[in-house]
Amino acid sequence: MVMQRGRQILSPERFKITLLRLAHQIIENYSHEDTINIVGIQEKGVILGNRLIDIISAKRPKIKINFGKLDITFYRDDFRLRSTPLTANATQIDFPIESKKIILIDDVLYTGRTIHAAISALQDFGRVEQIELLTMVDRRFNRHLPIKSDYTGLQVDSLDEAYVNVQWEHIDGQDKILIYSVNKTADK
Repeated sequence: MVMQRGRQILSPERFKITLLRLAHQIIENYSHEDTINIVGIQEKGVILGNRLIDIISAKRPKIKINFGKLDITFYRDDFRLRSTPLTANATQIDFPIESKKIILIDDVLYTGRTIHAAISALQDFGRVEQIELLTMVDRRFNRHLPIKSDYTGLQVDSLDEAYVNVQWEHIDGQDKILIYSVNKTADK
């Protein structure tokens, strides 16, 4: 398989607008709460969570935000099947989640397996009241598990072979989203 050059599907300007919209949706839905509990899935869910927290804190400085970072490496159903070992990140949840509403954040929702693993990992910290899911990209098709995003930045309908990549300014130079098509022709 050969990865083709990526096509931009969300520009830096629209990326910023999308982040603002997602932050405003959270503010609206949690306007009667004094605390918002957010857990980002390592690594890119944490990046997205930090960006949203910056916006929410600037718009509503009196709202307390608890933020956790969740590693799901050993909860994945494929971690033993990979040819290269997965590298674990730190889990850091320094607030009680028992009987709390949690906003779980990841960059891309595709098959649903990552979110399933994250929910399993969260259960080790206690029984939450409710989990809402926020994703920057929802690929919609090719879902393996019945998981749906409550807050979605962008819906992408693409072939199973396509790859969606959320890029971040501080890492990649610009905030944008690219889609890559995969050519399945055999190497000669």
